[in-house]
Amino acid sequence: MTKKQFIRRFLSQAQELASEFYTAPYRGTMAKAGQDEDDILMLFVFAELMGIPNPVAYQTLELQPLLLERFHSWHRRMGMSHSPLDHIRCC
Repeated sequence: MTKKQFIRRFLSQAQELASEFYTAPYRGTMAKAGQDEDDILMLFVFAELMGIPNPVAYQTLELQPLLLERFHSWHRRMGMSHSPLDHIRCC
């Protein structure tokens, strides 16, 4: 390995380490913010089925089949031990 290759490899590793050092404290915060956004989307999509008036029910109707796979983990994370929907039995 030449000196030039060694320096490049060292700088590349140092850059990765610095990037990890600066982004690590915010990784949890960003993950939580993303999860909160997903929770709000799930609530909008399934609100009408739970009896909550939803002004955008027609627009979110197309998303129900796509998000149905994630419904079980969502209602568990929201603290509901069983599905709040009568016709969706996922537990």
